[in-house]
Amino acid sequence: MSKGSWRQRPTGTWFSRLWRPWETLNPFKGRGRRINETPGVGIRDIVNFPDEQNVRPERRWYVIGGFFTLLLLIVIYRLFMLQIVEVKTSIDTVNANSYQVSVIPATRGLILDRTGRPLVSNQVTVEVRLSRAESYLHPSTIGALAALTGTKVQTIKSELASVQYGAFQPVPLIAIANASQLEFIKLHPDEFPGVSVLDVAVRSYPQGGDTGAQLLGYVGPITGGEIAAHPYDGYHQNSLYGKTGVENFYEHFLKGQDGVQTLKVSAQGKILGTTHNKPGAVGDTVVLNVDSGLQKALDEALATDILTVRQSVDPVSGKRPPAMNGAAVVLDPNTGAVLAMSSYPSYNLQNFVTGLSNKQFKVLLNNGSFNNYAIQGDYTPGSTFKMITATAALQKHIISPNLYINDTGVFKVPGCLQGGHGCLFHDDTPSGEGIVNMSLALTKSSDYYFYNLGYLFWSQTKHYGETPIQDVAAKYGLASYTNIDLPNENQSRVDSPAVRITLHAQAPLAFPNTTWYTGDNVEMAFGQGSTAVTPIGMATAYATFANGGTRYSPEVAAAVVGPHGEVIARYLPRVAAHVSLPPSVRNPILQGLLGVVNNPSGTAYGTFHSVANFNLNNFLIAGKTGTASNAPGLEPNSWFVGFGPVQHPKYVVLCVVAQGGYGANAAAPVVARAFNYLVAHPIKPVTLQRNLSVTTTTKPKGTPTTLKK
Repeated sequence: MSKGSWRQRPTGTWFSRLWRPWETLNPFKGRGRRINETPGVGIRDIVNFPDEQNVRPERRWYVIGGFFTLLLLIVIYRLFMLQIVEVKTSIDTVNANSYQVSVIPATRGLILDRTGRPLVSNQVTVEVRLSRAESYLHPSTIGALAALTGTKVQTIKSELASVQYGAFQPVPLIAIANASQLEFIKLHPDEFPGVSVLDVAVRSYPQGGDTGAQLLGYVGPITGGEIAAHPYDGYHQNSLYGKTGVENFYEHFLKGQDGVQTLKVSAQGKILGTTHNKPGAVGDTVVLNVDSGLQKALDEALATDILTVRQSVDPVSGKRPPAMNGAAVVLDPNTGAVLAMSSYPSYNLQNFVTGLSNKQFKVLLNNGSFNNYAIQGDYTPGSTFKMITATAALQKHIISPNLYINDTGVFKVPGCLQGGHGCLFHDDTPSGEGIVNMSLALTKSSDYYFYNLGYLFWSQTKHYGETPIQDVAAKYGLASYTNIDLPNENQSRVDSPAVRITLHAQAPLAFPNTTWYTGDNVEMAFGQGSTAVTPIGMATAYATFANGGTRYSPEVAAAVVGPHGEVIARYLPRVAAHVSLPPSVRNPILQGLLGVVNNPSGTAYGTFHSVANFNLNNFLIAGKTGTASNAPGLEPNSWFVGFGPVQHPKYVVLCVVAQGGYGANAAAPVVARAFNYLVAHPIKPVTLQRNLSVTTTTKPKGTPTTLKK
């Protein structure tokens, strides 16, 4: 084809002109080639044209047209899916972008004593909150709140930075706002964008925040670990959680169900208002076996006693006992009900409501105030263990209760070849207690008598085995947990060949010996060596003896009652084991324990007759002192456990003071004062009230501002 024929070709359609742009842009079109113009090679020299290949224009049209048709179909399909098929999902997505949900904490249930008196209640207060998102948009709000409350700006910023709260979850900044602050915020809303106020129920303590603090426990912000441990219980990052005591053990009932508040939020993150509130469900009420009056009396007796002991002088060592800590327990021996439980040092539960700084918290933590020594303290029991050894001796008939032996004050292990070391065991009284049988040995707390029992058992292992005393202790519950309904109970242990090996494996330096000698059995028989028991464990053992041989698991709670008065759970006595105590076994031991308090030669006779303000003949008390040696140079642990009235025991009362000195001097006065209260105020039956109120409605007036910690 000639070039001339190219130029003579008609222009054709607009589509064909797309392939010949030079015809419209070339200014020299139709004028011929310029002088010295060099022929070039362009797209027209290498591409066929429509008149040379007729099929190409139609193919191009189909391709481009088909492409645009496909796009149109896709758009139509997507619109159909969004507006017809997925309309609900689309609406939810839009709403999620414009509405945010925050949690309204539930009101926790009450904790009542056995007569219906509240130990832990709720008080409605006004809480001032600030949205983290709003604080970013309006940083001046932080300064305004700081000026209003007298709080440091950095403190408020630290609260807002807590990962506990989401972006639109209002952060509580003022736990208890007073009336003047609320009025100022109301009158100056422009200065406080993002600030909201909410009526919330906080814990209150009608009997005083220092009454039964460790028993009741405190509530605090939930941790990630606690949320993970209860994935299906509806907890959120800002939920409250029972940390210790009853608050923790019965958390499932007390917590209630959180409510929900829906917030309308602008595209810029500004909170426009509240669109919906779903109130939470109030928690259940836990009714305890505890008597609040007795609990107060026991707390006061224990604290006063320990502070007094610290100012006294041990008549033997000449030192002031440090009385590091202590515990006291009152049980109903016929059911296992915990009537009172005290621990020292203690703290005030109200501090967790009004605010407790990290420094204050660490001080309380370091001095052991949060420990419930009644269930967590492990103490060498000393002579209180003699009741267990006596039970084993009379059950196995290794000695007659009427056999008298001469307590000379020094017991020498027969056949001992080690000289003085490990062969001689001394009484606390150098001259000994003289002629004693089983009952008198308990009354006077003759160490010599029980040294001999330890030797007799070990010398006749072929007949009684290696652990006859330990086996009886296990039936009394001193080798296991009591399974009390409180968290973090420690397990008691009784020294034995197997325990010795286990302790060595766990701590070789602290327990270097793995061999069990005759002397070890002698020490174990009167409550020394590596034996360590909890106060609740020993109280349970004596309760078992007092009621004739039935061991009950101690029970703090009596029932759980719903918000409308319906009984959700009723906790009946739990039988854990039985100890064989026929009259031939129980009576000689009981006579000895009666003598401790009522015989002039008894170790606690002087204490009870000087402290008790009731007639001991009409209300007979039996009991046992314990003065348990610690490491050389340390004061002994002081114990006393008693029960009464002996004819029909209703109460078992125990006290222990770590490094408190003699049992009669430190622990026995606490038990005597507890019985003073019990005789004057007999414990009433458990009552389950209906139509329980879970909050007080009076709001505090002029309450000092407290920044939430």
